[in-house]
Amino acid sequence: MPTFEIAQLNIAQMNAPLDSPEMADFVANLDRINTLAEAAPGFVWRLQDADGNATALRPFGEDTLVNLSLWSDVQSLSDYVFKSAHVEIMKRRREWFALSPQVTTVLWWVPQGHRPDEQEALQRLQTLRAMGPTERAFGFKQTFPAPL
Repeated sequence: MPTFEIAQLNIAQMNAPLDSPEMADFVANLDRINTLAEAAPGFVWRLQDADGNATALRPFGEDTLVNLSLWSDVQSLSDYVFKSAHVEIMKRRREWFALSPQVTTVLWWVPQGHRPDEQEALQRLQTLRAMGPTERAFGFKQTFPAPL
């Protein structure tokens, strides 16, 4: 019987170029927040570029940052996102990122050992946007159990 992990993608459209003074505090916190994630219970993997973050990867457009990671379960991911020092950064996200009228975060189950790429993640986000929460693509407000 296969074991599953929860994949998550979130995207954010920057208000200014990454190397601008407006984004400096966000950039200054990247290593700290990435280290916090990697040390969090349930963390499995995250998409990284050569610098150890994903800011150079722009599969959704030049002004859109991507965060793609895997966790052992939804609760571990949720605890990191909403109950750790990550919250400090989330509270400031409007300083750096535009408010989107569309869903920007998607969760889905993947077989243990699978590493989703940006294209797979984009397809899941599009599914969530088109169909709402389903077993194939959902958000924190309405989750689904791992496949049997």
